[in-house]
Amino acid sequence: MLLHNAPLKLLSKPKFSSIEKIKTVSSTYMAAAGLNEMETDLDNCVSSKALQRRLNMYRNATMMIEFALAMSQILDQLNRDSFQNFELRIGMSVGPLVAGVIGAQKPQYDIWGNTVNLASRMDTHGEPRKIHVTTEMGEILRRGGYRVQSRGKIKVKGVKEPMETFLIEIDSKRNSSVSNISNHPSTS
Repeated sequence: MLLHNAPLKLLSKPKFSSIEKIKTVSSTYMAAAGLNEMETDLDNCVSSKALQRRLNMYRNATMMIEFALAMSQILDQLNRDSFQNFELRIGMSVGPLVAGVIGAQKPQYDIWGNTVNLASRMDTHGEPRKIHVTTEMGEILRRGGYRVQSRGKIKVKGVKEPMETFLIEIDSKRNSSVSNISNHPSTS
């Protein structure tokens, strides 16, 4: 029960206000950011839709990484308090998806699409205490100052060619500076 409540506690924080829990299946927790994006003052200042999409993708990607790191810290504390050794294995992707309610008898909100499938594959191919991300997300995070390590090319179900993926260590000491990174992507 404690493991189930940890994400809900985090989602109540304003910092994670645009992250939504989608569902839990067994030990898998699915969440997404940016599903209900509304226009902000920034949207009115940016003339290029492509630039706005990049800013939104960066903001959502970094918010999900921050959420994962916060979850890891909660899990570490839970492990210390209960003498357990639970470990997170996280897969993430960034991009468009479809969201909606399905089912007449038991309606459920869910998300579908290539972005969702890739995030699932990143989790499946992931390693404990690491965040496994797609090429696009890895590049977004690298430009934002995160330390990402190439895992090389791997064969991913549903993708014709092997794709390069990246790992981010879940280590609170190494990533403690993550919160201080600018909220805007660099132009490199």
